[in-house]
Amino acid sequence: MSEVFHVKRRQIGALYRLCALFVFVFPASANYQLQGYGFGSGGEENATSANYALDAMTGETGASNLVGANYSLGAGLSFAQQADVPAAPTFTNPSNYYNKLHLVINTSGNASDALFAIAISTDGFATTNYVKSDHTVGATLTLSDYQTYAAWGGATGIDVIGLTANTTYQVKAKAMHGKFTETGYGPTASAATVNPTLSFGITTDTQSSPPFSVDFGVMVPGSVNTSPHQVNVTMNTNGANGGQVYLSGANAGLRSAGVSYTIAAVSGNLSSLSEGFGAQGISATQTSGGPFTIATLYNQGSDIVGITDTNVRTIFTSAGPVVGAAGSFNFKAKPSSIAPAASDYSETLTIVAAGSF
Repeated sequence: MSEVFHVKRRQIGALYRLCALFVFVFPASANYQLQGYGFGSGGEENATSANYALDAMTGETGASNLVGANYSLGAGLSFAQQADVPAAPTFTNPSNYYNKLHLVINTSGNASDALFAIAISTDGFATTNYVKSDHTVGATLTLSDYQTYAAWGGATGIDVIGLTANTTYQVKAKAMHGKFTETGYGPTASAATVNPTLSFGITTDTQSSPPFSVDFGVMVPGSVNTSPHQVNVTMNTNGANGGQVYLSGANAGLRSAGVSYTIAAVSGNLSSLSEGFGAQGISATQTSGGPFTIATLYNQGSDIVGITDTNVRTIFTSAGPVVGAAGSFNFKAKPSSIAPAASDYSETLTIVAAGSF
């Protein structure tokens, strides 16, 4: 009886030691070692180091993803942590832009410190580029290109710049609110740039088609003579920096070939000058944009004129895109008392408009 008892005791001890071995040794192989594990809804969550962060949960994940025509509902902790997928941005061309489009982020209920990234394409995202933090378009997306709603201009939005004229663009956004929360991209919005445009017209108050002429009639020597008719110009442009109307003269004054004499073009007050010829702005208006204004040299009152020599000078200018710009100007001349009389005093003026694209 004693011998049997001792054998059983050794067997029990061996089994006890075997059980202890299984409790304290973790599953491992040549390629991995699992430091912690569990079953059901248990397991490890969130592992971090100086160089990485891992959000995961071992065990059962519960229901499978639910997907429909208008939604996709994922399963598990990571999906529950995600930010809200942004709805389509507001994307427009409010002022006939040829090189930019206006964009306003849709926050879709995300927190004020949530970050948004914007993808942009011209081919339905067969090729994808990104709106950079400086509002240009680039081929790469970096962390600095994720910005808050406020940084993307808030309710005012931003202009996406450096775009190609006469091109349709699509945009979509995604959101992130901390680690493990980045969403997929939301639905798209589209808008199109237009071609650069400039239109320009010239008339006088008595002529609607060329050739145009302004006749002083008989000028009185020693007196300031104002042309009885004015020149009118119109302009429309979507130039990003507006546009200008320029003026120059072929003879640098009123020239008489018959007597070989020129009443010289000048800048100044003809009332106090002995002789001279020049132009004076009368008015400048616009329907929208601009503003369309008279250049300082020609924006004078009384008998003060701006020079119209062979140099090309700005007589009207617009600081930005302008619609329905209209300006008018006339001429003033003062022959001196010693200027020889002649019937062929004349000047050929060139008026040019240019957009600042």
